[in-house]
Amino acid sequence: MSMSFERYMFDMIQPMRDELTQIGVKELRTPEEVEAALNDSKGTTLVVVNSVCGCAAGMARPAVAHALQHDVVPDHLYTVFAGQDKEATAKAREYFAPYPPSSPSIALLKDGELVHFIERHQIENRSAAEISADLTDAFDRFCK
Repeated sequence: MSMSFERYMFDMIQPMRDELTQIGVKELRTPEEVEAALNDSKGTTLVVVNSVCGCAAGMARPAVAHALQHDVVPDHLYTVFAGQDKEATAKAREYFAPYPPSSPSIALLKDGELVHFIERHQIENRSAAEISADLTDAFDRFCK
């Protein structure tokens, strides 16, 4: 019995999605969901641009999971999946200007304005602990 390519991709990608959703990060899968979550958002919002790459698996997702154990965390937690939910990811990236598209990446918004952004090159050359420390510093500055 052969498995369809779509099913194969779903089975391969789902654990990468689950790593974030199991810790309370809500997936935004359509541009409409992104707009509903981010337009006129009050408080602080973390948006993780998830990816299939090794630096997402080895650094970005573990860093986010660790940072969210901090005493101070954002009010809202969202994720989009680059390469999978393409339209939702493109819509989310509109909120990250002037930064170019980057995946994985991690954005922190306060009252709808970007206040902290970690690009792929700042993920792939650092450890999960260093990225987590960067995030918790940002949480302490902007989420109180």
